[in-house]
Amino acid sequence: MSETTWLTPAAYDKLVEELEHLTTEGRRAIEQRIAEAREHGDLRENAEYDTAKNDQGLMEARIRQLKHIIENSEVREAEDSGLVEIGTVATVVDEDGYELEYFIASAENKVPGMILASPTSPVGAALLGAAPGEEVSYEAPGGTFGLTVKSVRIFEG
Repeated sequence: MSETTWLTPAAYDKLVEELEHLTTEGRRAIEQRIAEAREHGDLRENAEYDTAKNDQGLMEARIRQLKHIIENSEVREAEDSGLVEIGTVATVVDEDGYELEYFIASAENKVPGMILASPTSPVGAALLGAAPGEEVSYEAPGGTFGLTVKSVRIFEG
């Protein structure tokens, strides 16, 4: 059984757009590259052909991945419960006094300029369910680290 991926409407639209591009223009471009490479002769020693076929395989894998994500996603806006939940932005203060903002969501929701904390990552898992003023800690390769939740807001993208 697959796990559901939470997506913002903007992230969902972006993934659908990428899938549409890859299954139309992307496939046509790869087919053209393969056809041109075939014209260069012996396929056993044709690096251009090998590269195009490899790129085709990678693109088809991405198409399968996108279809899986889209078919197993829940598209919705986050709800404002006052707690750190998937789809919220948590402003935290680390042990050194630095203030950071984490967008709590799966990688498919990545937004340029925002630090993404997956709910399954050490930071994201520690923050889930926390309220402003609450201290949380998480284990990372460098040791145990603490954060204090300063505020929580709904992500608006």
